Amino acid sequence: MSKDKTGNTFDLGLFNRLMRYTRPYRLTFVGVAFAAILLSVFASVRPILLKYTVDDYILTKDSHGLLMFVVYMTIVLFLEVTSQLSFIYYANWLGQSVIEDIRVKLFKHMLNFRMKYFDNSSVGILVTRAVSDIERIAAIFSDGLFMIVSDLLKMIVVAGVMIYFDWQLSLIIFAVLPLMLYATRLFQKAMKKAFIEVRRQVSNLNSFVQERLTGMKIVQLFVREKEEYEQFKIINDKHKKAWINTVWYNSIFIAVVELMSSITTGLIVWFGGLRAVSDGASDLGNIFMFIMLSQMIFRPLRQIADKFNTLQMGMVAANRVFDIIDTESRIEDNGTRIAENLKGEIAFKDVRFGYLEDEEVLHGISFGVKQGETIAIVGATGAGKSTIINLLNRFYNIQSGEILVDNVNINEFTLQSLRLQIAVVLQDVFLFADTILNNITLNDPSIKEEDVIQAAKDIGIHKFIKSLPGGYHYNVKERGTMLSSGQRQLIAFLRAYVSNPSILVLDEATSSVDSHSEILIQKATDRITKGRTSIVIAHRLATIKKADKILVMDAGRIVEAGTHNELLKKQDGYYKNLYEVQFLAEEAV
Repeated sequence: MSKDKTGNTFDLGLFNRLMRYTRPYRLTFVGVAFAAILLSVFASVRPILLKYTVDDYILTKDSHGLLMFVVYMTIVLFLEVTSQLSFIYYANWLGQSVIEDIRVKLFKHMLNFRMKYFDNSSVGILVTRAVSDIERIAAIFSDGLFMIVSDLLKMIVVAGVMIYFDWQLSLIIFAVLPLMLYATRLFQKAMKKAFIEVRRQVSNLNSFVQERLTGMKIVQLFVREKEEYEQFKIINDKHKKAWINTVWYNSIFIAVVELMSSITTGLIVWFGGLRAVSDGASDLGNIFMFIMLSQMIFRPLRQIADKFNTLQMGMVAANRVFDIIDTESRIEDNGTRIAENLKGEIAFKDVRFGYLEDEEVLHGISFGVKQGETIAIVGATGAGKSTIINLLNRFYNIQSGEILVDNVNINEFTLQSLRLQIAVVLQDVFLFADTILNNITLNDPSIKEEDVIQAAKDIGIHKFIKSLPGGYHYNVKERGTMLSSGQRQLIAFLRAYVSNPSILVLDEATSSVDSHSEILIQKATDRITKGRTSIVIAHRLATIKKADKILVMDAGRIVEAGTHNELLKKQDGYYKNLYEVQFLAEEAV
């Protein structure tokens, strides 16, 4: 992600890009702009009516005319309130509509990121971008852009009214304006930097909290509560200081504006009153009108600075969000073939790959899997077993070599159709905070509940699911915490089975389950691998012994290959040593 831009107080290119999202809502945009114009007109009419009311009806004691002008002022006030109601509602409506579109685009873009992007990105920061940063963008429309335009229009109209009625009193106000504008400019620059720091600290805080809540079990197991608490206090303190900086700048600016506004009011009263006394002219209505008009100049100027802060924060947030949208981190999907009804023949030919460019993980891997075969891949942690599965699913691009399915390079298949033909059951099963049924179907409307029930019966886990409160409609909560690890594995097996894949991958799917769940999983494994090409990365002896072929990996290379019995016959063989160290004790049990 690119760093936030701090050189300009306002990025016109970024703003224009944001405005493109308002095109589907042109009518609303125009309506809000028109309401802003009406607001400026009605706001300027009220002081004029007050002037005539004072000069022509209060000083002359004309009660009938006074009543008539009070009615006029009431009507103008009603129209102003109606315009303001429409303006505020539709400005907010437009903002929410725009961020809905941006959020959908952002989420769709992230759905297609390659795994490497998520490997290098903080989930907490991505959540901040997709939620709170986008809400900041909405404020550009609800509290920023249109409010600024409305206030500027109001100031322009008010300035014209002042010059028309009394250019001398106008000069008093206009003499103060350059000082106000200069103070506002300095304030905007300071606030831009302050808000960038605020967003940075918000991201850090969100990321820290999200990671610690997710990993709370580790924190408590290793008794790190005190250390994490102290670290949180430091991060939270930085967050507080970042916000206090913005409060400090606001406090100084508001005090300066109020001082200038009060001085201006005093000068208007002094000059207008002095002129009335010396010339004998009745300037009382003018004084009242100009006091109101001066406030209508200065208050919007102060509010424009506040709204510009909102606009700045929204622009900083937009820059961060667009950084993600502009990130090109997807697997190229240039395939034209549709992978369907595959036989499941797999071939890796001299495949070389590394997660980092200068650190190769697989060193020229070559092997083949025939249709309907079950192969097991064994080896120490970090040998490259799971990497093979990641490459088969095209989560990463290989550096050289090729991977074939049914004698076709997997790059020639469309990515979606290829992955639909491969079902994977991982060691760490991820379940969403939803019902068992939805976790199995993943909300695929083509998979009916009766199909899921029949599939559960086929692999022998229907009884287990029905024993849960609500059966298939039991909510497993976040990450499936309401189920044991073995039960989550059974759900994952059923999820793979109902997808009816051509190729099945079991990535250490039975390495951390109890004996009862293992029996159910073994039955499920036998069922779903029958007649289907299967790749099993496992430590469990029963699964490995039944495999048609076993690949033994070490440090990114295949060092041995053969059946269980063939590999045991190799003197000082890697698999034999592994078997004797790890499997004999398990077999004895």
